[in-house]
Amino acid sequence: MSLRIVQSKQNPRLKELRRALSQPPRLAEPDTLLGLEGLHLVEEALRAGLNIHAVFVAEGYEHMLDELARKYSLLTDLETFVVPREILNAAQSTESPQPVAALVEPPVWKLDALVEGSGPVVVLAGLQDPGNLGTILRSAEAFAAAGVILLPGTVSPWNPKVLRSSAGSAFRIPMVTTEAAAAIDFLRKAGRKIFTTAVEGATPLTQLNLTVSHAYLIGNEGNGVPAEIAALADAAITIPTGAVESLNAAIATSILLYESAWQRARAPQRTGAKS
Repeated sequence: MSLRIVQSKQNPRLKELRRALSQPPRLAEPDTLLGLEGLHLVEEALRAGLNIHAVFVAEGYEHMLDELARKYSLLTDLETFVVPREILNAAQSTESPQPVAALVEPPVWKLDALVEGSGPVVVLAGLQDPGNLGTILRSAEAFAAAGVILLPGTVSPWNPKVLRSSAGSAFRIPMVTTEAAAAIDFLRKAGRKIFTTAVEGATPLTQLNLTVSHAYLIGNEGNGVPAEIAALADAAITIPTGAVESLNAAIATSILLYESAWQRARAPQRTGAKS
């Protein structure tokens, strides 16, 4: 690695890192870089094959990059900035700043990428909590979702809190952003049945056939799916919760995705039993 010593907060690359972390780009913004905090996220970006533009390491922590350098040969020619810990801390957005950070190019997907997988598509309508979005992305990858569509008003998936809670899934699960009408039109043309989530007047999750190609509409944490979008769905579904009125958006979505994966995994066994 080529190490450069930085002693000033005014270093252009350091200012770029500070801006990327404090003002994360939207998914659709071209020619933007993501700011990553922590060795784990930097390694996840490398595993996903993202283009790393710069790595920053606090003085005295250079050894933390040694293992990465051994595992990823591309680090050999990567310019690395060694920064006093207090200056690197000031550039980051967390309460507990990390000794390693990076600037990377985000992955870019198109809507067509969401028809390559057989799992469900998750459509997020105005989801605003970064932790919820990160957890949903992680569950989407874990349970083999085809991808995620972010409608206007949804938090940026490149928000540092989203990236941390997604544990790297944000770099791998296909994501696109579009208007609601375009999303619904795309899903219909792809032959997907559209289920909207609801608390009342809906079919319990386990009573639905989720082996068919489908998508889930997930709404805002406080208000649910907007009525005008929910009206476009084929059916409303609910997760029975007993005395609990409703579930956190991330938990509910994770349950939906697990049920879809479970039904798809068992479908061949049921078919075989009848033949």
